Amino acid sequence: MGSHALLSPSSAARWTACPPSARLCEHVAEGPSVFAEEGTEAHTLCEHKVKLALGLASVDPVPTLRYHSEEMDSCADEYAAFVLEALQREKESGGDPIVLTEQRLDISAFVPECSGTGDCVIVSDGRLHVIDFKYGQGVPVSAERNKQMMLYALGALGMFGSLYEVDEVSMTVFQPRLANVGTSTMGVDELLGWAESYLKPRAELAFQGGGEFSSGPHCRFCKVKATCRARAEANLELARYEFAKPVLLGEDEIAAILTQADELEAWVGDIRAHAFSVVAGGGTLEGFKLVEGRSVRRYTDEDSVAEAVATAGYDPYEQKVRGITAMTELLGRTRFNEILGPYVCRPKGKPTLVPESDKRPAITIDDFEDIKEK
Repeated sequence: MGSHALLSPSSAARWTACPPSARLCEHVAEGPSVFAEEGTEAHTLCEHKVKLALGLASVDPVPTLRYHSEEMDSCADEYAAFVLEALQREKESGGDPIVLTEQRLDISAFVPECSGTGDCVIVSDGRLHVIDFKYGQGVPVSAERNKQMMLYALGALGMFGSLYEVDEVSMTVFQPRLANVGTSTMGVDELLGWAESYLKPRAELAFQGGGEFSSGPHCRFCKVKATCRARAEANLELARYEFAKPVLLGEDEIAAILTQADELEAWVGDIRAHAFSVVAGGGTLEGFKLVEGRSVRRYTDEDSVAEAVATAGYDPYEQKVRGITAMTELLGRTRFNEILGPYVCRPKGKPTLVPESDKRPAITIDDFEDIKEK
């Protein structure tokens, strides 16, 4: 895992799109995150599994892991298997590859004071392959034009470019908890051209605190996303939309609203969370207060409840088969597939309206006869 420098590879999507956000966020404290700690431990376990698979010495980190689970173990096994497969493909292509895990990469030739850690780097004559493990399960991460991966690739090229004749770079995002594994490939000339024409100028702007603020999907992990004025203005623009005169909205107007709806909803959610933290911390917001929310009844002592119900002559328990997630945690991903694979199916998902840019193929309601019948 890389250190959190001003211009880190992990936040490259944000500071390249919104250069002044780097300095704006520089001194904003960020509290500890269970998800981040869990992800760090998963990376540690992955490195251990890969080293064992390669026949290298490694100390088992499991006794020191607070969040270790069957699922984490299974994900690490899948990752190690993927790395070995990628390595084997390079060998079969006639190369003599080397593989490095948790490799420190210097990217300062393109981004001031920037470095990062590549989870796995495989290099041989002709090709460089960078693999990034993602333990998160909130949002699928795409490998296509992934700026974090491109920065890692640049760092790896700087490290091995004089030793190997690399013509092509492959960048893989391995996100097992979402069954998301994607690889993007580009020529070295294209990558270096992007670095010179786009990355370096944007990085220099960000390092100096210059450039224009810009709102977009990159705001998701920004430390000041709730109070950023540029983001507020971009979202409030929807309220100033100049609708046509007819009483009813036209389809083109509905499409215009939907284009901004997701970002608008996310922004409002961030505003609500920030407002709550202000008032909960003793501050005031004119016209708002904290009140007790709706409460749900619960048992104070489940053992006593079960005993009381059993004494009254009733069975206090209900039995049902564990859900797929709980069963996977019980058995581990590999054993789950071995034992229950024939008994698991994936029914068609509920039709969802998404932008044209979404990579999933379009469908028609004719594909969902059960919905038509209802």
